Amino acid sequence: MTTVAPTGFRTHEVFNQAPPRIDVNEYTANAPLVEGVAHYDAGWAQPELTAVGELVGTESFQHDAELANTITPEFHSHDKYGNRIDEVEFHPAYHRIIGAAVQHGAHTSAWADPKPGANVARAASFMMFAQIEPGHSCPISMTHSVVPALEFAPELADLWLPRLYARGYDGRLIAPAQKPGVLFGMAMTEKQGGSDVRANTTRAVANSDGTWSLTGHKWFCSAPMSDGFLILAQTQERSLRSDPNAQPGLSCFLVPRVLEDGTRNVFRIQRLKDKLGNKSNASSEIELDGTIGHLVGEPGRGVRTIIEMVSRTRLDCVYGSTAGMRQAVAEALWHVRHRAAFGATLIDQPAMTAVAADLALESEAATATALRLARAHDADADDTEKAFRRLATAVAKYWICKRGPHHAYEALECLGGNGYTEAFPLARRYREQPVMAVWEGSGNVIALDVLRAMTREPESVQAFDAELAKARGASALFDAHQDRMRVVLAELATLDQQQAQLRARSVASSMALGLQASLLLRTAPTAVAEAFLTARLGADRDLEYGSLPAGTDFAAILGRH
Repeated sequence: MTTVAPTGFRTHEVFNQAPPRIDVNEYTANAPLVEGVAHYDAGWAQPELTAVGELVGTESFQHDAELANTITPEFHSHDKYGNRIDEVEFHPAYHRIIGAAVQHGAHTSAWADPKPGANVARAASFMMFAQIEPGHSCPISMTHSVVPALEFAPELADLWLPRLYARGYDGRLIAPAQKPGVLFGMAMTEKQGGSDVRANTTRAVANSDGTWSLTGHKWFCSAPMSDGFLILAQTQERSLRSDPNAQPGLSCFLVPRVLEDGTRNVFRIQRLKDKLGNKSNASSEIELDGTIGHLVGEPGRGVRTIIEMVSRTRLDCVYGSTAGMRQAVAEALWHVRHRAAFGATLIDQPAMTAVAADLALESEAATATALRLARAHDADADDTEKAFRRLATAVAKYWICKRGPHHAYEALECLGGNGYTEAFPLARRYREQPVMAVWEGSGNVIALDVLRAMTREPESVQAFDAELAKARGASALFDAHQDRMRVVLAELATLDQQQAQLRARSVASSMALGLQASLLLRTAPTAVAEAFLTARLGADRDLEYGSLPAGTDFAAILGRH
C-alpha cells in the first residue's frame, strides 16, 4: 500500500522555527544597558555604543564568532626549517574580532580618556563584544587591567602605556615599537600552587643591565601571542636599582614576548589547554629559561603589585558573566517569541512566561550591578567610592559569576533540542559561563576575599552599607533584608577565622542580593524591582527560575529585552 502526501506538502518545508537572530542592534535592544549607561554619566558614549551594538549584531560578526571557535588555534613549536618559534596560529576571524574590539576601545579607552562615565562606557562596549564572542575578551581584559600595575614602574609605564592606549591591532610577533598597539597577558599560577601563588618556584636573577632572567614554568598562560605579560617569580637577591631595604621574595615582572630590538624572548609554549569553554582564545602552559623580564614594583612585593591587575580582571569577570546572561536571555526570548507549541506561542504560555521573565530579571540585576561598579572605578571616585568598590567587586564577582552557569542552562533549555546543538550559540555559552567563576579566584577564594576586605578595610563595610541604604524606605522586603544582613555582619565580626570562613559564602550571597535589590529599587521600573525582591528576598523566595508569582507584571519585565 502506498501513502500519498497531501497536495502541496513538502517534507523539507521549514516552519515553526525562529528566523535567524541577526542584524539586531545589541545596544539599542537592551533597555537596561541603555538606561544604565545614561544613569551613570556615560550618555556621551551613546553614538559609539550604538555603533558597537550594530556591529556585533551583524550576521558577519556572528559568523566570525563561530569560525573562531570551530577552526581552533593551532600551536607551532618550530618552523619548517627546525627553528623554535613558539607561535599560535589563529583563524582570521579571531583577528577581525579582536581588532574590532581594540578599534572601539574595549581594552583601554577608560584609561586613555578618563572622565565621569569612562569606565561605564568601556564596560558597555566590552560586554557587547563579549556577548557574541567571549574568548577574545580575555586578552582585551588583561590589557585593560595591566595599566594600574604598570604605575609601580614609571619608566616602563612611560614606554608601554602609549602602546596600550592605541587603537590598532597587529597579531604578529614583531618588536612592540613596530606595532600599532599592543596586548597584554599574565601568568601567575603554577602546577603545584594554583591560587597559592606564594608556592611558586619560578626564579628571577638580577642582571647587570637592570633586567632580570626568569627560569621556571607557568601552568596557565592565556593569550600567549600577547606582546607583554606580567609574571610572578621568586627573587633571591636585590636588584642594583631597587630600594636597599626591599626584601627578596615573590616579585612581579614585565616579560616582553619580543624584545625592543626585535629579538624573540625565550617563551616556550609547551602545549595548548583543551578547555571546556571557548576555543578561540588559546590558553597554554609555558616554560621560561633565562627569559628577560623587567621588575615592576619592588622585589618581594609582587603580589601587592599584580593584585592591582587581578582586581580589574575580577571586575571584568563580572562583566563577562553579565554579557553571557544577556546573550542567554536574548537568544531564549528570540526563540520563545517565534516558536509555537500546543496551540500557542511559547512566550504566551504561563510556565514559559515565568521562566523567561525570571531569566530577564537576573540579567537586568547583573547589568545594574556591573554598571554601578564600573562607575565606582572612574577617575573621579572619592575615598568612599573606592572603599565601596573594594568590597562590592568581590561580592559581585562571587554571586554573578556563580549564577551564570545555571542561568545559561535554563536559557538553553528554552530552546529545547536546538539549544543542545552547536549550531546555536547557547551550547557554547553554557560551556563558557563557568570560567568566570573560576578565573581570578573561584568561589571559596572570592568569598574569603570578601572576609579579608571586611577585616582589613572596615571602611568598605560602612561604604557598602551606605550604598544599600540609599534604597531604604522603598520596600519593606528590602529593609528587612538589610536589617538581617547588618545583624549577620555584626556577628561575623565576633567570630574566629575558622568560624567566619564557614559562613563566608552565605554572607557574600546575602550581600550581593542586597546590592542588586537596592540598585533595582533606585534605577529600574517598579515592576522589575518588585518582581526581583519578591523572587529573591521574599518569604517564599525560590532561586530556581520560573518561581515568579501570578501577579507579576510579566509584560513590563520582558518588554525591556
